Amino acid sequence: MRVLGIDPGSRITGYGLVEQQGSRLKHIDNGAIFTDKAADFPGRLRLIFEGITAVISDYSPEAVAIEDVFFSTNVRSALKLGQARGAAIAAAVHAGLPVFEYTASQVKNAVVGEGKAAKEQVQRMLKALLGLPEVAQADASDALAVAVCHLNSHGLRSRIASGQPSSRSRTTSWRNFRP
Repeated sequence: MRVLGIDPGSRITGYGLVEQQGSRLKHIDNGAIFTDKAADFPGRLRLIFEGITAVISDYSPEAVAIEDVFFSTNVRSALKLGQARGAAIAAAVHAGLPVFEYTASQVKNAVVGEGKAAKEQVQRMLKALLGLPEVAQADASDALAVAVCHLNSHGLRSRIASGQPSSRSRTTSWRNFRP
């Protein structure tokens, strides 16, 4: 399964593509969409929509995972972030792709095993997990982490739905336990 992870931002929107091949994760590409060239905010939203549309067209992901809005004390910034997320989500939906949302703590937990991990920890873990030659640009790194989070979560959800035990489950289930 190939997943496009998105770290939305009104000035920089990061993207990262990761593919799961068996139990292995493979880095496909990552980058960022810089919108500072737009003269106005609606122009920035257009650049995000067009940029994500181009990435989807170039790499044909099967799903899109996007970071959810976090709490912000600056209402204006939170609204702009929400609009940037909306432009990215609209591009994915327009392409007919399913969209999955994850909080920052869910992403950190899936990549590092700690929901309050530092950004540097996440970046180092991604470098190791994906075999990257160097740490990716901050926004692209965050997007890769969202993609990895989805692949980990999707695999678990699929096993639960099919009734298969997860790879971490014990061989003795409570139903079969006899004291």
